[in-house]
Amino acid sequence: MRTGRPKLHQVTLNESQREQLEAFLRSRSLPHGLSRRAAIVLHAAEGMPNTMIAERLGMTETTVRKWCKRFIDEGIDGLYDLPGAGRPRTYGDDEVARLMQQALETRPQDGTHWSVRSFADANGLSKSTVQRYFKLFGIQPHRSKSFKLSTDPFFVEKVRDIVGLYLNPPEQALVLCVDEKSQVQALERSQPVLPMGLGYVEGVTHDYFRHGTTTLFAALDVANGTVLGQCKARHRHQEFLSFLRHIEKNVPEDLDIHLIMDNYATHKHPKVRAWFAQRPRFHVHFTPTHASWWCIGRINALFTQVQQL
Repeated sequence: MRTGRPKLHQVTLNESQREQLEAFLRSRSLPHGLSRRAAIVLHAAEGMPNTMIAERLGMTETTVRKWCKRFIDEGIDGLYDLPGAGRPRTYGDDEVARLMQQALETRPQDGTHWSVRSFADANGLSKSTVQRYFKLFGIQPHRSKSFKLSTDPFFVEKVRDIVGLYLNPPEQALVLCVDEKSQVQALERSQPVLPMGLGYVEGVTHDYFRHGTTTLFAALDVANGTVLGQCKARHRHQEFLSFLRHIEKNVPEDLDIHLIMDNYATHKHPKVRAWFAQRPRFHVHFTPTHASWWCIGRINALFTQVQQL
């Protein structure tokens, strides 16, 4: 008598099926669920275990098994939703795809972006229908996100250098990420803070006195998370040199110091360069031009994930 869960057959793809599934992944107009099912099948065809597929795509292992079996039994047609009970859909897949393509690729004549109301009026739809489709496909015409592509010709080399310091720091050395936060407001509350108690939170008065601004210089030890910091009245190379002397004083003399910094002009001032030249234990690593710390952090995380596979 057979017991336990039945084992599914290995998912195999021919060239035509692979091309169609990859097209599903690239499409920006198909339903999101269909793209995720295509991803399941493609991962399964590469021999990836169901548990890993579920973890990578953020779903349950039961869902992964379901769509793998549907594909094995029915092919690509099995990845589509079966018709359900109730009133049939008002808009078919082709009409929905056309509407979403319009939302992605066009703008209203009298505005900079579509709103739910303007898109509904332009297409003779109800606002609730447009809102439902926008939410379903994750379309947010009213929002934008800024970005900046690095033009540094040594982008790859600099990223490898910095990520290498993060993942494999040198022995007998300290790796510090150095940066400044300028225009920090020095505020003093006009009344004392009321302490937290049973049943009520800490109380802070809403008004305050201004005491000008300050610049926070900080050096983060990437190995243990400790920070060396100083506040300065101004943000010039003189203050930066003073902070470098503070680092030199607080790091044991038998350790080399690797500083990871951005390309702010203060960091490359001639007097700062001369100061580094006189101290061979300091090693400076600049981030790529127009590359944010977030970019370096994301690349570092990707390298870490690759190492764990």
